[in-house]
Amino acid sequence: MKKYISSFFMLLSLLSFSQNTYKGMIMDKNNPKDNLGVYGANVYWLNTSIGTTTNEKGWFELPYKKEYKKLVVSFVGYKTDTITIKNNKPIHYFLTEENTLDEVSINAKKEATQKSYLQTQNVATINSEELLKAACCNLSESFETNPSIDVNFSDAITGTKQIQMLGLTSPYLLITQENIPSIRGAAQAFGLTFTPGTWVESIQITKGAGSVVNGFESISGQINTELVKPFSDNKLFVNTYASRMGRLELNTHFNQKINEKWHTGIYLHGNYRGSKFDVNNDGFLDNPLADQINVMNRWQYTNAEKGWVSFFNVHFVNDNKQLGQLEFNPDIHKGSNTIWGSEIKTRRFETSAKVGYVFPELPFQSIGVQLSYSNHKQDSYFGLRNYNIEHQSVYGSAIFNSIIGDTRNKFKTGINVSYDSYDELVKVTQEENYNRNEKSVGAFFEYSYDNLDNFSFTAGARVDTHNLLGTFVTPRFHLRYAPWEKGVLRASVGSGRRSANIFAENQQFFASSRQLNIQNSGGKIYGLNPEKAWNFGVSFLQGYKLFEKKGDITVDFYQTNFTNQVVVDWENPQEISFYNLDGKSVAKSFQIEINQKIVKRLNTRFAYKFYDVYTDYKSGRKQKPLQAQHRFFANISYETPITLNSFPWKFDLTYNWIGEQRLPNLNSVYSKSYNLLNAQITKVFSNKFEVYAGSENLTNYKQKNPILGSDNPFGSNFDTSIVYAPIFGANFYAGLRFKIK
Repeated sequence: MKKYISSFFMLLSLLSFSQNTYKGMIMDKNNPKDNLGVYGANVYWLNTSIGTTTNEKGWFELPYKKEYKKLVVSFVGYKTDTITIKNNKPIHYFLTEENTLDEVSINAKKEATQKSYLQTQNVATINSEELLKAACCNLSESFETNPSIDVNFSDAITGTKQIQMLGLTSPYLLITQENIPSIRGAAQAFGLTFTPGTWVESIQITKGAGSVVNGFESISGQINTELVKPFSDNKLFVNTYASRMGRLELNTHFNQKINEKWHTGIYLHGNYRGSKFDVNNDGFLDNPLADQINVMNRWQYTNAEKGWVSFFNVHFVNDNKQLGQLEFNPDIHKGSNTIWGSEIKTRRFETSAKVGYVFPELPFQSIGVQLSYSNHKQDSYFGLRNYNIEHQSVYGSAIFNSIIGDTRNKFKTGINVSYDSYDELVKVTQEENYNRNEKSVGAFFEYSYDNLDNFSFTAGARVDTHNLLGTFVTPRFHLRYAPWEKGVLRASVGSGRRSANIFAENQQFFASSRQLNIQNSGGKIYGLNPEKAWNFGVSFLQGYKLFEKKGDITVDFYQTNFTNQVVVDWENPQEISFYNLDGKSVAKSFQIEINQKIVKRLNTRFAYKFYDVYTDYKSGRKQKPLQAQHRFFANISYETPITLNSFPWKFDLTYNWIGEQRLPNLNSVYSKSYNLLNAQITKVFSNKFEVYAGSENLTNYKQKNPILGSDNPFGSNFDTSIVYAPIFGANFYAGLRFKIK
């Protein structure tokens, strides 16, 4: 029966693409005389999802169009090759075993940030080369050189960076790790710091409504992190880092091949900050005393011949922070009102598994299963206020991919299940417990059409039933049209909804004298209703050549309209209020970005962003506080040429201009605009060893008096949450990287 199904689909494919197909044979270089074909080799067009595997005789057949110039061929144990294709004449290509290579020839350099002209969704991919342009000690610091993501400090004492996209904070982003939801719930405040930068292989940033495959929570977009793979990562990798702020880090990777199918890796990360700094002389630590131990064990199974691939991860984090006044000693002052201090202790355990099967005779058809479990426990106090949370999460999904007729018509369908248990203790004036369980089951279907030329679209919908959010439908639609060469117009629309974790997502307010006020409206989550929003946007990408040097320009506009939002109102300096939206809440984002190669190995990137984000508060309509309406970004990178006798120097410079920001105050006071400059120099000494040094905030700009009422932290005017600029000033750092392949 399986043979008949395979023959049927092959016949349909031949009928549809008889005039637009590309054929070839993949062979083993060690057996050229016998013309032995390689069975099960992967063949696909670069930067597309169009691919197949070779049959028993080594032959393959793919849809073809003139825009496809690069063909990628890979097989376990052999060198992965990218072949330049000039026409649709059949080829005979020989693979070379990896262990027979004596040297590596580099014919082309992958772009550090890639934008596809062929994908339907508006996705930018950041690879490891881009991540190395900055210190990138953890995921929250991985976006310094990307203009689509804004990085800000969340408060004046924890040193934690918060990311925003399209004018909205990270809770409105779906943040996934290899397409499994990860930074959510209790992990929102500090979870981005639990993924070391060296563990990241690439990051995919999707603007606007995401795919229905990954759930209903995405509102402003999705950030997906791909981790390094034991199969392809270095056998040994060591990275050390030290900064003027007293931060020390060590990252090590150990990868081992067990046999032809199994590989495993152990990844260790440790950081420590034991020095006290008070540059602005307000009596408070500019950065917390901290230590973190972070361990992950990762297993990879690959059986390309039979179509199986799977991953299994176990990850543990132990993170401790001490913050507050310089003289604070937790053994003496904890629980007293003499010296203000705080401790945040987090223990996180997570494990996940992914199993995928590609039908050998039907390479366009696959089944995937994803499972994950996490336990996140945080015990913390802020002066005389306590906040403890334990969040257990279980997630599972099953996905089936196939085609309808031919590979121009693809679909994905499957189910997601999730369970979240929250146990929260909040003590401000009195101790209160907030416990809840969230359970959901959802089914989705997503159809994609691509005419293999200038038009494609993806339409998807999912139906979920949730014990607190009810039963609802989430539709999403993406469209791509290429009116001319290197010109791509994209549009998207979709909805999303989520339950707001008001305490976990706003922990900065515990380090203040503000009173907490929840205006209960009878909802099922803290007495509040779930958040609902629609996002729509358009984007245009145009590639070009200027003086024979590649460049591109992207212009996009996105708007998010909330039909309900949990409003975080801190306009009154004496309190923070949470209530359901009564009126409008809109986030508009406009961005223009230009990437231009000036000369060989000299690349530039410029971007301007405008935000119009406003909400109807109880006190009237106001712009979002601490949100610059105007921002300008520039990045310049240069790499010296490689010669027979020397390895390159790398230079990176990133500039940000941040416009004035409205401060949360009944009188609508605005901050001043300011400039930030980051720089880094890397010297590569060999294929195994390199050193780097740099500085963040070279302009040494510092916010004056970031902590209100610092002279009386137990008084009524104490507040650490109004932070719009750096606190520390210039931070210099240095490090080294060593690797054995």
